[in-house]
Amino acid sequence: MEHDKIIFFRNFLFRAFIIGVAFALFYFFITYAFWNTWVSWVSSFFKVDEKELRRLALVFFMILRIVLVFLFLVPALALHWMARKKQ
Repeated sequence: MEHDKIIFFRNFLFRAFIIGVAFALFYFFITYAFWNTWVSWVSSFFKVDEKELRRLALVFFMILRIVLVFLFLVPALALHWMARKKQ
């Protein structure tokens, strides 16, 4: 792979990771700030109790972490390593 393409893909994946972290923090703060409103809304529409909703929120953030790390950060670090090796 050409050095310029490695640099481009590395920068693209790293920036996607940073944007993903920003969105994850945004989701976390919105979830935390509006938890009581959200629980009552989800309970009335989907008949899910608060205990189950807490578990679903936790699973969502765990999957989000896995996606951000293994689909964006790890390839970006690998490309960074490849780019430094070619210099």
